[in-house]
Amino acid sequence: MNWMDISLGEFQDALASSNPTPGGGTASAVALGQAAALTKMVAELTLGKEKWQDGWGDAQSASDVVEPIYSRAGQLAKLDSDSFDDVMAAFRMPKTTDSEIDTRRQSIRESTLKAAEIPFETVQLGMKLLTTHKGLAQRANANAVSDVGVAALLASAAVKGALFNVEINLQSLPEDMGEEIRKQVKGIRKSCSEMSREIMHAVHDRIAG
Repeated sequence: MNWMDISLGEFQDALASSNPTPGGGTASAVALGQAAALTKMVAELTLGKEKWQDGWGDAQSASDVVEPIYSRAGQLAKLDSDSFDDVMAAFRMPKTTDSEIDTRRQSIRESTLKAAEIPFETVQLGMKLLTTHKGLAQRANANAVSDVGVAALLASAAVKGALFNVEINLQSLPEDMGEEIRKQVKGIRKSCSEMSREIMHAVHDRIAG
């Protein structure tokens, strides 16, 4: 299912249903897309506006970063739910003979690793998007500074939510699978929290004047 092709109400109903997909990973990717959309809006409200010339550089940098994320987030939402469906399909494979058991185990592991790699891309893109928000909060169009704050909150939620999905999938795999991702998870969570805190302070300072 391409979640970008249905209405917001339909997507929320799908999330609320008893079906396992879409789930938290898909919701995280959608949050990333919303964060990207708000970031794009703030950049466009700043570029070319003489009053906010000090923020043009930040807005242009944000615009460059946001363009690929804006479109990729919707793709990741679909890929995330598809990957979980693949894991479930692997668990339904026959397991009567030793050969079938081995094939099933390998399929489960490979599909589970994929189900960790996809939300990890959401994590990486969310972190990249967050790098643009402090400058926007400080120098972009002040009338949209609250939108920067919301964009950062959504990006942070996308990162931390996707990390949950990365971890829950990796924990069921042998330690030698997904090694590079395992090494980065803890540090990313800490960095995300620190960046988010700085952005929130910048937003509040700008609003306070």
